[in-house]
Amino acid sequence: MRHWSSFFHASAFLAISACTPLTPDYKRPTDATINRPEVQGAFASNIGDTVTTSPPIDQWWLLYRNTELTNLVEKALSVNTDVRVAIANLARANAGLDVARDAQMPQLGLQAAPAYGRNSAEEKLTKGPLSNQRTYSISASVSYQVDLFGQVSRSIESAAARSDAARAAVAATRMTVAAQTAQSFISACTSGRELSVAQRAIDIQSQATRLAERQHSDGRVSSLDVTRSTTQEEQLRAILPGLEARRQEALYRLAVLTGLPPTDFPRNLAHCVQEPSLAAPIPTGDGRTLLARRPDVARAEAELHAATADLGVATADLYPRISLGVSGGSVGLMNNFLSDDTYKFSIGPLISWQFPNRGRAKAQVEGAQASIDAAYARFDGTVLAALQEVEIALNAYRRDIERLAPLMAANQSAAKASNDTRRLYSEGREGFLSVLDADRSLLAIEQNVAAQQTVIASDQIQLFLALGGGWRAP
Repeated sequence: MRHWSSFFHASAFLAISACTPLTPDYKRPTDATINRPEVQGAFASNIGDTVTTSPPIDQWWLLYRNTELTNLVEKALSVNTDVRVAIANLARANAGLDVARDAQMPQLGLQAAPAYGRNSAEEKLTKGPLSNQRTYSISASVSYQVDLFGQVSRSIESAAARSDAARAAVAATRMTVAAQTAQSFISACTSGRELSVAQRAIDIQSQATRLAERQHSDGRVSSLDVTRSTTQEEQLRAILPGLEARRQEALYRLAVLTGLPPTDFPRNLAHCVQEPSLAAPIPTGDGRTLLARRPDVARAEAELHAATADLGVATADLYPRISLGVSGGSVGLMNNFLSDDTYKFSIGPLISWQFPNRGRAKAQVEGAQASIDAAYARFDGTVLAALQEVEIALNAYRRDIERLAPLMAANQSAAKASNDTRRLYSEGREGFLSVLDADRSLLAIEQNVAAQQTVIASDQIQLFLALGGGWRAP
């Protein structure tokens, strides 16, 4: 009995002092790119009065002050199928974490096996058939794995990190869906605006064609003038199908993003000719706030954490596994059910060690270390990519706004020329063809302005996406 007492005391000590992992706890590497001072500061392209260094807001679409856009984005965030898939993946990761945590709890087992039959006489080395018998077997067991080398704790840590990665994946999906929804909404409106300008240009050119035809009938111009005018009109008409296709594509995409069939798009958007504009400069923050916001950065670090914990699991496999267990039960004839003679029990440790397979275990450790190296590289790469995306988006936004400025100046000049020509025409000092020419020039510039404003509207969405906004629940 003294030996059993010593065993129980030793087992209790092992259980209490269990979980001494063989590998160090995860800490962000000190030389990780995210820790460099140069990535923490202001963005190099953060220049101009269209952006500010204020911290970005989560629900950036509210800056457009458009109720319909806000409603569509928030609907997409709640019903979009990609978001639902990401949430389901998170639930699966959380279930895996629950399974891992269960390993640190005592494991219970129950068995019951009633039977009717007889044994082989030859097996029992007797003569003659044995009689039929009713037998039973009942047993219960309790076992507990002593986490002496940290295998269980590191498994839990790995599962928790993968749950964090899945949570970050949900955030990244929400971020993308919000941007895609806003992009589709604005694209439908910018396409409508470009269609409106193109249609006005066609109307002006059509008037010029009819005028050329009348003048040709009067013998005042050659047929070449009519042909040229007709050619220009048809070239303008050729623009319409592409713009209409772009608008319809945006509407179909918007419907699917909000969980509807493509043809169930908002009908009023089919007539939108003016996209919502920002009510304030875009707040961009700095590198430090960006890297704290971007869910892909959080996911990459969570995967590095998981890989580090996996190394602890692989290292623990080099050493024995120790489980403490107790089992008991009753086995016998049904006539002697639960009598004293039928009871049995067992108490003791179970030590398992795949000593002959240490070569394989060492290879698994080397593989786990390689996984850490790969995850570390991905983490650094994700940080650099996030910074790159913001700088590119900021630069594109600034350059496209700069290009818009001379176009707007040209538009003002063309508008003045058109007004002056109409005034001269009303005074009888210019012909109607001069009026049409001036209007054509004005509309050609308006088309360029509209196309550039479409580019800028897309730049804004890309910048919001790069800044990592839109993934927190409204």
